[in-house]
Amino acid sequence: MDWTALALSLRLAGWTVAILFPVAILMGRFLAYRNFRGKGLVEALVMLPLVLPPTVLGFYLLVLLGRNSPVGQWWQSLFGSQLVFSFEGLVVVSVIANLPFAIQPAQRGFEAVAVEIRDAARCCGMSPWRSLWQVELPLAWPGLMTAMVLTFAHTLGEFGVVLMVGGAIPGETRTIAIAIYDRVQGFDDRSAAIMSATLVAISLSTIAVTFWLSARVGRRLS
Repeated sequence: MDWTALALSLRLAGWTVAILFPVAILMGRFLAYRNFRGKGLVEALVMLPLVLPPTVLGFYLLVLLGRNSPVGQWWQSLFGSQLVFSFEGLVVVSVIANLPFAIQPAQRGFEAVAVEIRDAARCCGMSPWRSLWQVELPLAWPGLMTAMVLTFAHTLGEFGVVLMVGGAIPGETRTIAIAIYDRVQGFDDRSAAIMSATLVAISLSTIAVTFWLSARVGRRLS
């Protein structure tokens, strides 16, 4: 069992969820409540990482974040190290790859909040910020939880994009998914099976806890 790779994957998933949670709230709410010209294009761009082959997405992100790109040069000038083949680069690509898993469920959650409820909150004198925290977020919470669980689980299992941009540097970019692949390539089926079973257990536990929390929130709101 490669505990270092597992710890790195969990840390990557944690950072990805932490960054995308506020993004999912803001973008999900915006897309749910606003109609504007080009909305379909924006939604298509959000969903694009879901349908692109991981190698294609990884190639474009490698070009975007590489040493010769403006983003890569800016990062090099600030921190003195390259963005690709680093943990920070993995966080960036993981956030981009998980945009559809975070934003779309959140959007559906906010769309489930009835317009009459939001209108009633405004009639009661609630500010938009107070209405968001006290009315909309509790009602949209199941969608937000689904978004974060999907983001967490997808990050743990992501392989193609991570390998393209981060490589397989032990302790830096070698995630559990890459470690499993390396074990299979080395004909170490026992270690690959143990790590695969560990990922299944983590994913199943996360989903079960999410369903339990969603049921509790549903009973509290009913």
